[in-house]
Amino acid sequence: MLSAFTNSFKIPELRQRILFTFGLIFLCRLVAAVPVPGVDAVALRAFIASVQAQAGGTFVGMYNLFSGGALENFAIGALGIMPYISASIIIQLMTAVVPQLERLAREGDTGRQKITQYTRYLCLFLCLVQGYALAAVMENPAAIGIQQQIVMNPGLGFRILAVITMTSGTMLLMWMGEQITERGIGNGISLIITVSIISLLPGAIQAAINMFRPYEGGGAAQFTFFHLVALLIMLFLVIAGTIAVTQAQRKIPVQYAKRVVGRKVYGGQSTYMPLRVNYSGVMPIIFAQAILMFPAQILGRVPSEAVRRFGAALDFGTTWYNILYALMIMFFSYFWVATQFKPIQIADDLKKYGGYVPGIRPGRPTAEFLDRTMTRLTLAGAVFLTIIAVLPMLMAQQFGIPWIVAHFFGGTSILIIVGVMLDTMRQVESHLLTRHYDGFLKKGKLRSRK
Repeated sequence: MLSAFTNSFKIPELRQRILFTFGLIFLCRLVAAVPVPGVDAVALRAFIASVQAQAGGTFVGMYNLFSGGALENFAIGALGIMPYISASIIIQLMTAVVPQLERLAREGDTGRQKITQYTRYLCLFLCLVQGYALAAVMENPAAIGIQQQIVMNPGLGFRILAVITMTSGTMLLMWMGEQITERGIGNGISLIITVSIISLLPGAIQAAINMFRPYEGGGAAQFTFFHLVALLIMLFLVIAGTIAVTQAQRKIPVQYAKRVVGRKVYGGQSTYMPLRVNYSGVMPIIFAQAILMFPAQILGRVPSEAVRRFGAALDFGTTWYNILYALMIMFFSYFWVATQFKPIQIADDLKKYGGYVPGIRPGRPTAEFLDRTMTRLTLAGAVFLTIIAVLPMLMAQQFGIPWIVAHFFGGTSILIIVGVMLDTMRQVESHLLTRHYDGFLKKGKLRSRK
């Protein structure tokens, strides 16, 4: 593997792409560090401490995770790349139900360019709405439990300045992500999110070290050496399991009939259709987290004491929260597959080009077979996602592990990091194999290798 990294810099084009990617990633981290003008730095530090102590597993904590700590600093990149991700998800879901967008998606490059343009417009609108809401919260810090004033000169002028600044920061991140995809090593938006998550790793390591230090009064440390060994083994198993399930797929054999066109014979070859076990990726976890943040907060403001108690039972980390969280992950796993996987369309395309699944009649029987197979695979993927998502909360609630450490043992963090790193390795390995260099694995195989 080390020789593969060395060979990556021997290819001029690949070396230029890697250095270009590193340069833009450095600029992304600057965007997450420069604060919005008009913010009191002393009061901001109190806000940072409050966010770190209170917003661990909530939606605010997830948003701060994807922004790489920019939300804590109220930086120009405080909104992060999440508005673009949200816009992409909304457009992708609408493509499955809006006929006009579905036709654009089938028109090739022209249609994809139109859809990308609509996504940018929607991203701009989301930035304006979310930026104004965040600026309003900063002007009223009492709503988040902070008594000091964060904004030095509150008012409409600050809100306009903050909205313009944070919107420009998000649009700049979006542009840099597209440049990494086009001129870098690919997966620009995903790579920015991954770097943002990894940027919190030093703080997690420091918190993990403090777990094994004795207390100041001379008391024994909360965790021992055996706990450290158990955590390392668990981390290894979680990463290995995530890699295995991320790459796992069911290969459906496909046979193409021979066709004679003039003097040439087409078709006749055998191939396979890969169906991924974790087809929905990290989306069910994001949807479940985003929806479950609202009930406890809304019900907690109702005057009725019984309703408030019910809302407290749905608060983060409670038993009912974990149960609903697991059920919603299962539901959204099937929902995402139902909206994105089109067995009827796949069966029609196979029939059009003379392909068929051996032992299955073309047309509707093939669509039913694909739907039944995908339903079973989705169950396995949904169970895996549920375990990975609930594991950090159990570690934080039951064993007292700091959330900044626990979230690297599962949830969106580990899924995004593993998935993006595997895709990046495939991109780099394809360049190496093209120039007759060995890839990252000489004995094993990534999915992209033949």
